[in-house]
This record gives sequence, C-alpha cells and structure tokens, in this order.
Amino acid sequence: MTTPETDDVAGQPEEQPRERLKDQLKERIERSREQERERPEERLERAVRAAEQALIEFEIAVETFRVEVENFSRLHHQKLGPMYARLDELEALIAEATAERTGDPEDRSRADEARARVMPMPGVEELFHGWMDGDGLFPEAVAMLTDQPVRPPQRVRPSEEARKLYRELARKAHPDLAQDDRERERRDEFISRVNAAYARGDEPLLRELAEEWAAGPVPPEREPSPSEELYARLDWLAQRKELLTTVARELEEGAIGSMLRMAPDDPDKLLDEIAEQLLAQVAEREAELERITAG
Repeated sequence: MTTPETDDVAGQPEEQPRERLKDQLKERIERSREQERERPEERLERAVRAAEQALIEFEIAVETFRVEVENFSRLHHQKLGPMYARLDELEALIAEATAERTGDPEDRSRADEARARVMPMPGVEELFHGWMDGDGLFPEAVAMLTDQPVRPPQRVRPSEEARKLYRELARKAHPDLAQDDRERERRDEFISRVNAAYARGDEPLLRELAEEWAAGPVPPEREPSPSEELYARLDWLAQRKELLTTVARELEEGAIGSMLRMAPDDPDKLLDEIAEQLLAQVAEREAELERITAG
C-alpha cells in the first residue's frame, strides 16, 4: 500500500518534462508576438540601410577602377606617346621613300596619307597645351588655377595603403549617408577632396583627411522615416546602381579598360612591356627605312 507522499515522489519525473514543454511553448509564442508587433517601417528601414551600404561599396569599386583607367591613360600617353609618334614618322618616311623610288601614283597616295597621320589637325588638347579636353579642364589645370601643387600620378594603381585609406574614408563620409541638404553638401565637398588625393595616390593627404573627418561634427542618428520616403529611397538607390553599372561597363569595354584587364595584378608592368614592343617596332622600321634609302 502506497502513502500520499510516495505518490507525489513517483509523479515528479512525469510532471517536470511537461513543465519544460509549457515554458518553451510560451517563449515561442512570445517571440512570435514580438515579431508581429514590429512595424513594417522597421523592416523597410533595414532594407534601405542594407541597400545603401551595398551601393557605397559598389561606388567605391567603380571609382577605384575609374582612377586606374584615368591614370593608365595619362601614363600611357606620357611614356608611350613619343614612341607612337616616332613610328608614325617612320611609316611616313618609308612610304615617301618607296613612292620616290617607284614613282607609282598609288604609292604617292599612300605616302600622303601616312604623312597626314603624322601632322593631324590640332585638337582641343593641343590648342590648350594638354590642360583641357572636350570634357573640360584636367585636374592638373584646376590645381594650377587654384594655386594648388600639381602632382600627377606616379603609377597606375595607388598603393595598398592609399586604397585602404580611401575605402575607409568613402565608407564613413559618403554623401548618401547625409540626413539633410547641408550635411550632403559638406560630404560632397569632402569626398571630392578624397577622390582627388586618391587619384594622385597621395597617402599623407589621405591620412590628413582621415584625421579631419574624425575631428569633424558627428552626423545625427537616423530618424525613423515614413514608409513612402523609404520606398522612394530604395527606388533612388536602384536607379543609382543602374547608372553605376553603365559607367562600370563603359570603363571595362573602353580601350584602356580592356588593356587593364590584360594585367589586373600589375598594370604598371604592362606599360613597360608595351614600351619594349614599341621600341622593337621602331628598330624594325628604322632598319627598313635604311634598306630602302640605301637601295
């Protein structure tokens, strides 16, 4: 015969699992209710913030590539331009020597065409001594007019430290993170200086700009926005990304961008390789001209 005390002890192992199950079920119900209480605007705000960060990263990548394309183009012109000019001159001399020896009207026509390529009509760049093109003044010209030191790029790709500093500054000070027009203007002006310093690979100036930004005013916390404004913001971000995609594609498909893709790890070395090839071509053309004139 069992006593009441014995019955209570025997029933405990069955009661404890049931109590735990009840507690777990209660926690799940509470979490579900909390999720239901979350405002739709809060989920939309998270989506907007994620889209903003993704767009900023994309803009950093596009701007980095744009700087490399621009630097490669200018260094390509500075280092290889004289060699291309010499090749054009040799081609004209060879064509003229050939026409002089044969007297063939077709050879004379080809010689005239070759000479025309050596002496083209002056363009905007020549008229303004290389300080301006169809899109306006080069950064170097702007620097001269504003009494800033002129520091052209020394290499195609800025150093790793310069790239790191640039990415950090772009993420912190990007204009898309502004909360009002005044803050956007401040960020626009600051980022333009960051972009100019990065284009020159100027590490010291980038460090100074990082210190300047760290000492500047802290932007206010984001205030909750109405859902209509958040949807409009997402639409703007999508349009901006589409525009950047077009810019990136044009850069990649351009002549300079295509050359850069040939040497993604060391674009500066590519310039040296092209220079060696051009020197070899110059030597071949000079030897050919010597054979024609000697004959």
